[in-house]
Amino acid sequence: MASSFLGRRDFLLRVPAVLGGLGLLAGSPTLALAAPKEKDPKKEEQYKETVKKGLEWLAKQQSRDGHFEAFGGQYPITMTAISGMAFLMEGSTIRDGKYKDNIRHACDYLMQRSSPNGMIGNPNIPGEAGRYTYGHGFGLLFLSSIYGEEEEGDRRKKLEDILTRAAKFCRDAQTNRGGWGYMSAKEGNNFDEGSTTVTQVQALRAARNAGIVVPPDAIKDAIKYLKAASDNPSGGVVYSLGGGGGGDGRPALTAAAICCGFSTGDYNSELVKKWFKFCQTHLRTFGGARMGHDEYTLYYFAQAVYMLGEDGWEKLFPGTAETERIVWSKYREDTFDVLVRSQQADGSWAGQHAGPVFSTSVYLSIMQLDNAILPIYQR
Repeated sequence: MASSFLGRRDFLLRVPAVLGGLGLLAGSPTLALAAPKEKDPKKEEQYKETVKKGLEWLAKQQSRDGHFEAFGGQYPITMTAISGMAFLMEGSTIRDGKYKDNIRHACDYLMQRSSPNGMIGNPNIPGEAGRYTYGHGFGLLFLSSIYGEEEEGDRRKKLEDILTRAAKFCRDAQTNRGGWGYMSAKEGNNFDEGSTTVTQVQALRAARNAGIVVPPDAIKDAIKYLKAASDNPSGGVVYSLGGGGGGDGRPALTAAAICCGFSTGDYNSELVKKWFKFCQTHLRTFGGARMGHDEYTLYYFAQAVYMLGEDGWEKLFPGTAETERIVWSKYREDTFDVLVRSQQADGSWAGQHAGPVFSTSVYLSIMQLDNAILPIYQR
């Protein structure tokens, strides 16, 4: 199996109990939800201060050339893109706002790393070789999210060209099953797995939202892949079809698959319902240990619950007991309260393998979903 900060099985690490409260423990109130909750003004101010501190810390981590990185200089493309998304969700743009310079520099860094074949990144960059599709997917997501704000003529044309070629690269890198692996299908022997697949789907959807031409069958084939990957007794998305399929569904991948369904306009199919039921059951079965890839799981599941809002669960599952419904307001409060408590004094959140830049960017993105600024995250 190729190495990846999202795909390796050997990162199932144990952590302090406070982080276990992020909705991943048995019987966690984050998933055993009751009635919607009204916002508490004092808590809202506390949440705003938490976000403010986090963004200020994150801005200081940017290198002179515009990039962000994980531990040891790893994953510069991915970290730059996902950090840029956190600044965009604050409301800053490439032209205006407190973090406009951070966004502009991140954009410049990624634009300069667009290859002739459309890939955003460079497989020869330390930390990207052998797993460059993550960086490409998040890079496409970020650049697509700022495209509409770029008004400078020549620069906008250049960005449009980069995004168009990047979308084509996604299609060219897709396996014959409709998924993606850590590398292109050709270089990766047609291997695919769930985490890279959902990254590409959300990026392609963001590109389409921005008006970029996306190969028409890329998303359609990817959804077929995810459907096939969840054709098992558990109903969750398995790690890989390219690796032979089989095994149990994984909560992280299933949560991400829900977002893919929502991103493609699928809000009430039997497949989305199956994925939600799997997550409702399996995201609270991890005892006192932290689940592998916490940040990744929370990043996508928070988006899915946000899309549900206050009445989405009842629409999907009419007649569900109130105490079993998943509603955004309750999930939000429970999750945000833990994030406030677990934030470090400098404004960051401790990271595991990938480091605090990744964790901080993910948690800031979650805490800014209600800003509803970026189309890819809107209801």
